[in-house]
Amino acid sequence: MIVEHLKSTTVITQEKKTISELVIEVNKIYETISSNNIIINLFSLDTAKASDLKEFSLLSQQHRGAKHSFVIVNKAVNLDEVSEELIVVPTLIEAHDLIGMEEIERDLGF
Repeated sequence: MIVEHLKSTTVITQEKKTISELVIEVNKIYETISSNNIIINLFSLDTAKASDLKEFSLLSQQHRGAKHSFVIVNKAVNLDEVSEELIVVPTLIEAHDLIGMEEIERDLGF
């Protein structure tokens, strides 16, 4: 797992861990990154399915409930099958763009 801090966003990149292992690792460091927006970069998982990403649901709900963005990056997942609890985009650029839009919405009180 690679953790990068970019301004108010933390990007966590999966290397060799399974999604289950990654969720456990993210939960371990969550307190230290909880004030940042979070991007979970799963670009290396080219066979991921929407059902695989459900393991992030609780963490996503918790983080979004605290008024921070939580975005998963994966281009293999069929976005139509992803639960409404998760935000999944195909590229890191789109993840950063989405976070920028959500920050503007929060600043405006939406």
